[in-house]
Amino acid sequence: MHEDGERISAVAVGRPVVPPGVEVVAHVPPAPAEGAAAAVDRARPGLVLVDLTGPEGVAPAVISAVLARVPAVAVLAVAGAVADHARVLDAVRAGATGVATSADPRELAAVAAAAAAGRPAFSPGLADVVLESVAAPAHAVPELSPRESEVLRLVVEGLTAKQIAARLVLSPRTVENHVQRLLRKFEVPGRAALVRHAIEYGLA
Repeated sequence: MHEDGERISAVAVGRPVVPPGVEVVAHVPPAPAEGAAAAVDRARPGLVLVDLTGPEGVAPAVISAVLARVPAVAVLAVAGAVADHARVLDAVRAGATGVATSADPRELAAVAAAAAAGRPAFSPGLADVVLESVAAPAHAVPELSPRESEVLRLVVEGLTAKQIAARLVLSPRTVENHVQRLLRKFEVPGRAALVRHAIEYGLA
């Protein structure tokens, strides 16, 4: 139900477990994704329930298609009793408002109500999965020496090897050696990519 006690109208894509307090006004197949999106557009429900237990890649495609057509609609991805973390992250990246497991009907209903109200909502434990993924860089941060860290910060500032050498009282050749080591450690081809990685990892 809505937080004000009214039942939530929903379109169910696939065969998701329907939360208590939710009234499904249309059941639609997940493929093609554009067809599911068109059905949501016609029904204009308060919530879209997307089955997260189907074939891999189907749910994210549906979520993306639905939100491309009806950007304001709330989408709740419903997993099984135990959620596959990779699928949870795929659903969130596709734009799902929330993700719920179906193990506890009361929790499922609470997550559905929050999602229908437009708030990010997750079953217990799933929010941590999402936050850890967002907080963690895609690759481990290379271990840098104090001097390499200094050189990296100055590279990000846009200084040339000669300018960095003057700032740190080093020879330009020594600075270039540090830069080459940084490129190898970050496994990037050039300075532009090095700067992007430094910013991404919060090192600059």
